[in-house]
Amino acid sequence: MSQLIDGKMISQQIKDELREEAARLKARGRNACLAVVQVGEDPASTVYVRNKKKACAYIGIDSKSYELPEETTEEELVALVKELNADAQVNGILVQLPLPAHIDEDRIIRTISPEKDVDGFHPVSVGRLWIGEKGFLSCTPAGIIQLLKRSGIEIEGKECVIVGRSNIVGKPMAALLLRENGTVTVTHSRTKDLKNVTGRADILIVAIGRKKYITSEYVKEGAVVIDVGMHRGEDGRLCGDVDFADVEPHTSAITPVPGGVGPMTIAMLMDNCVETIRGQEERP
Repeated sequence: MSQLIDGKMISQQIKDELREEAARLKARGRNACLAVVQVGEDPASTVYVRNKKKACAYIGIDSKSYELPEETTEEELVALVKELNADAQVNGILVQLPLPAHIDEDRIIRTISPEKDVDGFHPVSVGRLWIGEKGFLSCTPAGIIQLLKRSGIEIEGKECVIVGRSNIVGKPMAALLLRENGTVTVTHSRTKDLKNVTGRADILIVAIGRKKYITSEYVKEGAVVIDVGMHRGEDGRLCGDVDFADVEPHTSAITPVPGGVGPMTIAMLMDNCVETIRGQEERP
């Protein structure tokens, strides 16, 4: 029988650990503060921002919220980010994506100080990840590593295949799996004979944004399958990039949607926020 990897439970474990750590650091005068910036009123973004604030409150991290109108200019947003960079009371800065079409997301990401880049999106953070230096990790891929480790799934020496090469999941996921000594293949829309490639995977991570695309034909018997996708099915229920009902009987372990990868992203964001005060603690 396949192991159901419970992201809700594991994310709660991590948040409880962080809560204790944040309390210890606070007792030594180390306080974390996350600034969350949202431009416009995208409903999904509003939910994500609310959940991030709730997580901060639970762990004991201060948060500042900046809810800007849709018509905010790029220059106004850049000015706010620079102001937050200079604010010694703010340890982490998160600009909720997506931004309105008239604002260059890449410019905004690059404006955030790498020392406050708790999303792990700044090119400096990405570079540190790839060369193995200490720094902020991309939250969703870092969460997937924790799901695997805390579920007793060995990564070292395993054939790991990632479906999708985005900057948010696919590429940083490859770097983190390499760090854990996995043998990594990244597939994408130009990959030839995708079923053959994914069929070799001991660990298959799917992040392509296509509803129920991966069926049992793509999966090796006994593989571990991690589904990063999130969609609304025809029946109104949430589903992922993996056809769970078809694939699950062929796996040794699999993440559900919802309740798998999703909760881990915010847990690892909180870990990055606590990392900002761990760093303070290490300084003389």
